[in-house]
Amino acid sequence: MPEGHTIHRLSAALSELYGGQRLAAFSPQGRFTAGAERLDGQVLLGAQAHGKHLFLPFAPEADVPTDDAAVTWLRIHLGLYGSWTFDGDASFTAPHAIGAPRRRVGERGEHALAHGGGSALSGLAGGSDDVPAAPAPGQWRAPEPRGAVRLRLLGEHGVADLTGPAACELLDAEGVAAVRRRLGPDPLRADGDRELFVANVRRRRKAVGELLMDQSVISGVGNIYRAETLLRCGISPFLSGAHVSRARLRAVWDDLVPLMEYGVATGFITTVEPDDVPVPLPEGDDEAARWYVYHRADRPCLRCATPVRQKEVAGRRLFWCPTCQAY
Repeated sequence: MPEGHTIHRLSAALSELYGGQRLAAFSPQGRFTAGAERLDGQVLLGAQAHGKHLFLPFAPEADVPTDDAAVTWLRIHLGLYGSWTFDGDASFTAPHAIGAPRRRVGERGEHALAHGGGSALSGLAGGSDDVPAAPAPGQWRAPEPRGAVRLRLLGEHGVADLTGPAACELLDAEGVAAVRRRLGPDPLRADGDRELFVANVRRRRKAVGELLMDQSVISGVGNIYRAETLLRCGISPFLSGAHVSRARLRAVWDDLVPLMEYGVATGFITTVEPDDVPVPLPEGDDEAARWYVYHRADRPCLRCATPVRQKEVAGRRLFWCPTCQAY
């Protein structure tokens, strides 16, 4: 499942590509026809992300404030299989896809449009000389939808197709507020509340490794960030949340913020400090350049050389170093 930085990256891309534009909307698959009809011809006011939820406000005109009753909100949760794919003319700068599941662990899963249009976001290279240039503005035609496209958003210069989301629904402002009330603070949001996160963890007896994956405790953290920040902060994933000190929990939050901001900026998760990257990389252990423990079971911890361990916890594989994370 995409982690929170991916949804913030997607929010930024959609805001840049479509913000303030009147869009055509339809559901090629047919499962969101009524919703698409309500959005068709509306103006996208921007985009917002909270954890793994994407919120897109649509209104009849571009100058309508987002808290106006005329605004219709589209909520999307990509889940395990959802993704957005993009195409457009030479002026449409976008990634090829955001949110598509990785085929292999460590695969970026995101690259610029093949025709060389670049990216609406930093961190991606454009196309190559072997790929024909994109059509000029005015000459481009949207391609036929590929696969089961739940929703297509079409602007003058490009198209965005949503496939396979776990949730795709229309809400009013109160509906958006109700969803957000169920979510914990998001380290990537300006209103992210570190002290609320600390309180959320300390009032629970579950293991902190489970709590970091609970979206009502903290929003946007997934399996990779969970494993890596606990290693970086030297905290056992099996320690009860109620027994983790406030200072150590504040350190976790403060560690996650720059790690996830890097993910937003580049579309790439890496958590290993440059001085900890082994040179040369161990054969068959390319992840040692990116992650301390995630997906590195039975390989040496990059800090103490103890073999990394793994265990299934709440249906997900948890990775940790028994020496660096003894308590």
